[in-house]
Amino acid sequence: MPIGYLVTAALAGFCTVFALAPPRPRRSSPANRSYWFGFLLNELPFVGFYWLLASTLLALGQRDIASKVGWVAFALAVLTSLGLAVVAWRGLRARPAVDLALSDGLGVSWRTQIDAETALRLRRRLPWARILFGPFFVRRRDVERVANISYGDAGKANLLDVYRSRSQPSRGPTLIYLHGGTFRSGRKDKEARPLIYRLASQGWVCVSANYRLSPAATFPDHLIDVKKVIAWVREHGQEYGADPMIVFVAGSSAGGHLASVAALTPNDPAFQPGFEAADTSVSAAISLYGYYGSLDSEWQPSSPLEFVDAKAPPFFVAHGDRDTLVLVDDARHFVEQLRSASSQPVVYAELPGGQHTFDLFHSIRFESVVDAIEAFAAWVRSRIASSA
Repeated sequence: MPIGYLVTAALAGFCTVFALAPPRPRRSSPANRSYWFGFLLNELPFVGFYWLLASTLLALGQRDIASKVGWVAFALAVLTSLGLAVVAWRGLRARPAVDLALSDGLGVSWRTQIDAETALRLRRRLPWARILFGPFFVRRRDVERVANISYGDAGKANLLDVYRSRSQPSRGPTLIYLHGGTFRSGRKDKEARPLIYRLASQGWVCVSANYRLSPAATFPDHLIDVKKVIAWVREHGQEYGADPMIVFVAGSSAGGHLASVAALTPNDPAFQPGFEAADTSVSAAISLYGYYGSLDSEWQPSSPLEFVDAKAPPFFVAHGDRDTLVLVDDARHFVEQLRSASSQPVVYAELPGGQHTFDLFHSIRFESVVDAIEAFAAWVRSRIASSA
């Protein structure tokens, strides 16, 4: 029926509008409901186009377009497709944005400073087949997941998963990943899996961990759990093929906050009760659309801004310029403060058209970020190797 075609076109158009021009709130807030209408098509415009194309072909086959309602629906589908093309174009702009960020943060000759063998493993092209035809399929056959390993005494909240290549190489660099969820929700097997599986397939050992959540847990409980994960990697990482001396900590949203604070407070006994002697320093930190404290209010004592100093490790920060949950202004301020204090490089990639939670799928934008993270990590690892 033409009314069904019209509803489909209208719904796709409605979501596309929010992907193109999400209303900007005055301050960072996890309660911005407009985010939910547009974030999916903002990362997967091709899925929206396939949906419209299938609906249009079905309407043609049933001669629904011959009616007035059908023509209205068809016109709306065309306009929505043009909007989705703009969304896709914004995604394509992520590649030059991250390239520029690497050059600004590491220097224009950063590529020449990477170990030749490591540089050969860096991906040169986006995985278009996955982006266009399999954005939801994040698992890889060459990677195994060892699930639900306990690292603390808080039950399910203190479980972690280890991702590693099935070839089980030894002394692979380690990535610790922390999920988002406003410190109140989330789990270890949701965000950033395209990144985790990519690195694991390249010989990394990736650890994705749960941590205690609010309201039962309060600061510094979340951070203490993160420190326990780092200590666990140092003690048990070799059992899974990890090099415990090369540890990157990463996270998304609230996880980006925790990764940043953990990186800025190495070996701080105040956040390591009962394991004060454990080494919780990291080689570098990676924060994706992280929360750092709002410019419009006094940040909490847990804010990374409270711990910025000259001893900070290298940082990679990525944030969407259209994020409606954590405003890009807050990320810019954090990077500005970090760069003014730290003696180490800070790479800041501001993603054109990027919303919150851009790391769920094999999208153009996130695959560009994945490649940039791998390049950043290769640079850090090469510098560590050259100074050893």
